[in-house]
Amino acid sequence: MSSHGAADKAMNRFDLQRLAEMRSREAKLLLDANCFEGAFYLAGYAVECALKACIAKHTKQFDFPDKRLSGQIYKHDPKELLKTAGIETELRTNMNQNRELEGNWALVVTWSEESRYEVSKPEETARDFYAAITDSENGILPWLKKHW
Repeated sequence: MSSHGAADKAMNRFDLQRLAEMRSREAKLLLDANCFEGAFYLAGYAVECALKACIAKHTKQFDFPDKRLSGQIYKHDPKELLKTAGIETELRTNMNQNRELEGNWALVVTWSEESRYEVSKPEETARDFYAAITDSENGILPWLKKHW
């Protein structure tokens, strides 16, 4: 198996949307069970899947992917995925008008794929992170869903 794992399987935008929803629900279950490290990791992974769904929205069936794009979509960095999705400017504009959204994005960019190896995550950090992505008014996932 390659280093991309499940990403090697054909996935589409709807699969990524579904994964974002599933990982968010799973993060909540872990949070409720006081499993803060796993909750934090899965909440960040939910954002990653949502960003990748935004990217997938702009791909056309039967088009051969641009080499630059194909290298960028397998990243796990929210800032890089946001740029690749082409919605960075819009998020920046919205954050200038909404400080809560800005604060929530600031929390999201603290996540990395490496968080899966963390053996200690404070409860407050995990709960704040989850709230930052799921808040119905200013959460990152609701904002991304408008673009996927």
